[in-house]
Amino acid sequence: MNAPWKPAVQGSRDAFAAYICDDAALDVLRPVVIEMGWQPEKCNKGGLRNAVQSLSISASPNILMVDLSESGDPINDINALAEVCEPGTVVIAVGQVNDVRLYRDLLGSGIHDYLLKPLSPNVVRDTLVQAQAIFTAPRGHGHDSHVAKRHVSVAVVGTRGGAGASTLATSLAWMFSSDKSLPTALFDLDIHFGTGALALDLEPGRGLTDAIDNPSRIDGLFIERAMIRANENLAILSAEAPISAPLMTDGAAFIQLQEEFRQAFEMTVVDLPRNMLINFPHLINDINVVVVTTELTLAGARDAIRLLSWLKSNASQARTIVVANKVHAGVSEISKADFEASIERKINYIVPFDVKAASNAAKLGQTFIAANRSTKAAVAIREIGEAVIGAIDDSGAVVPEVGADKKKSLLGKIDLKTLLSTKAKTKAAENA
Repeated sequence: MNAPWKPAVQGSRDAFAAYICDDAALDVLRPVVIEMGWQPEKCNKGGLRNAVQSLSISASPNILMVDLSESGDPINDINALAEVCEPGTVVIAVGQVNDVRLYRDLLGSGIHDYLLKPLSPNVVRDTLVQAQAIFTAPRGHGHDSHVAKRHVSVAVVGTRGGAGASTLATSLAWMFSSDKSLPTALFDLDIHFGTGALALDLEPGRGLTDAIDNPSRIDGLFIERAMIRANENLAILSAEAPISAPLMTDGAAFIQLQEEFRQAFEMTVVDLPRNMLINFPHLINDINVVVVTTELTLAGARDAIRLLSWLKSNASQARTIVVANKVHAGVSEISKADFEASIERKINYIVPFDVKAASNAAKLGQTFIAANRSTKAAVAIREIGEAVIGAIDDSGAVVPEVGADKKKSLLGKIDLKTLLSTKAKTKAAENA
């Protein structure tokens, strides 16, 4: 919280105070507070506005829990609270609105966490322990160093299933961690069928499913314990959830995980299934580079057009790199020139089809470029990796793309229907 500094009252600050609207939540909170060694009398009846009134005439505690249940405008009320809180106060909000946008806005306004009612003793306990750890953690090399650290976040999205997005994501993550010696997180968001851990010959573990089930437990310690280490600089967070267990989340866990990755790593590679963009569009908000991988097919062209249009509207902050993957020499459903005309932009990189190299990687339990360093496909993937790193400057800003927006659109001259018609006529002539 960013209130003016009040040195006269620092010595009289309490360890904890809470302002809660209902008795049921207070009944859950008080035993946990006693367990933490704090005074249960500091659990007050009343919500956020009561907290503002009280703290305007007294020192704020180190840890403050406030109830937003009766607040008509939570963000403005939290900002009002910031004006009466001492610097360094850790604020935990409680509410009954399950909305990922509210969660994100509250975190952005400076609170430590947001807990949903009805409260669970275990969740409350874990959150208070995490808040208390802020005051006992060593100071000096903490937050300030992370703020200054350059971080690149790249999402790899396939236009179609089988376009090689996972192969590309695991290879890029391995390259950043091994060739470049950059601390790297690989985040596989295909919750049920992800192959990130499989490509690295690892068991996925329960880290990601635990995070989805308990977003409030996500912190630096959770990341350290939940992620599976692939090498000295590469850690992966993935899942292999049962097919009978549908994905039940509002996406809050994904936001929190990405934030922790930014603090703990220099590179984040997100293997992002295209359907996740539909259900959780906020996943792309803090991505620096989006690699769109596609095959040179009619379906690939159609979905590349749709995906690139969506990214232009929803991820304008990110550099987009288009990769044509699994390209057969001399044979493709659509030519490179026609594909580029239909998507109204150049293909940035072409990765040749190499079934022997893919088979070799699978047999060795290694990523594609780790198992096939000298193949043309591996060389192309390394070029993509260099482009990803070069897309962000030292300040963390996206470097403007050279020659962007200079090419005149050709979409009016060629479209998918024309391509389909031409393909049909060619096939008919071959059969004649």
